[in-house]
Amino acid sequence: MSTTMKAIRVHHFGGPEVLRYETVPVPELRSGEVLVRAHAIGVNPPDWYLRDGYAHQELPPDVRPVITLPAIPGSDVSGVVAAVASDVADIAVGDEVFGMIRFPSFGDSAAYAEYVAAPVTDLARKPAGIDHLHAAAAPMSGLTAWQFLLELGHETPNPLQPQEHRPVPLAGATVMVNGAAGGVGHIAVQLAKSRGAHVIAVASGRHADFLRELGADEVIDYTERTPEDTVAGLDLVLDTVGGPATGRFLRTLRPGGALFPVFPGFSDAAEAAARGATVSMTQVRSNGAQLAELARVLDDGTVRIALDSTFGLDEARAAHERAERGHLRGKIALSVLG
Repeated sequence: MSTTMKAIRVHHFGGPEVLRYETVPVPELRSGEVLVRAHAIGVNPPDWYLRDGYAHQELPPDVRPVITLPAIPGSDVSGVVAAVASDVADIAVGDEVFGMIRFPSFGDSAAYAEYVAAPVTDLARKPAGIDHLHAAAAPMSGLTAWQFLLELGHETPNPLQPQEHRPVPLAGATVMVNGAAGGVGHIAVQLAKSRGAHVIAVASGRHADFLRELGADEVIDYTERTPEDTVAGLDLVLDTVGGPATGRFLRTLRPGGALFPVFPGFSDAAEAAARGATVSMTQVRSNGAQLAELARVLDDGTVRIALDSTFGLDEARAAHERAERGHLRGKIALSVLG
């Protein structure tokens, strides 16, 4: 195996133009790690947060990882195990795996590369029924939806609020997903539906058929109707857009209902208290065991991953430019090897 590889690196913060396709050393394995020959890489919001130095994100300082430049962005990978550390026993060379690597921390082996050194605990076996591009697009978005809606899966203190995030029962609940056609949103629609919820999807009208195919019971076209003035009595709103405007969804909840913003910015605590609403969020964390559970529902077709677009590793700049244009249907992925 070669001692060098191709990777995308950031030498200084900025726009998509700072992403450089370079030759770098193949990472060395540490205890508990495996070396993954990447076939595909998922593209996620934290990738462009890192790229621009978190210049435009409302993230608390203690939530931002320390980045030493030059840095390789990325966390989501799908590929084949090329080597294993001597203390790794349950994954072998040749196994197909996928995972979200080291998130929310940051290491010197990240995903925009031909080879990724990954903690074995962050990986699961790739679902046999989907290809590497779809598998690479799944981990961060899938684990975010899973940890918000189904099971937190860890006891790490929550950096975004004093209390631990607690999912609410979905069976028989009426759940609205804002940003339903996006990466987290389209998976959340499917997970909530699979757990017995009545699902209302909020997206632009051009995504209506797509969302109904995924199982949404109702679709609200936000370009024609404001969802906060359209529905009421909801048990849960998962707002995958979040930000300062997320408080508008409080009026859609039944007394005692819950609002889960995926991104920080909520500032209407007094109104939430007056309405008896629970507002809660968490930060997604790598979790190989949960990823194995997600793999099962990906493999049996309960959940499917939609790809908005795909690019080569050397086209990472174009992938970020596509992301900046917004209005994604599903995920963006980078193809690395066949």
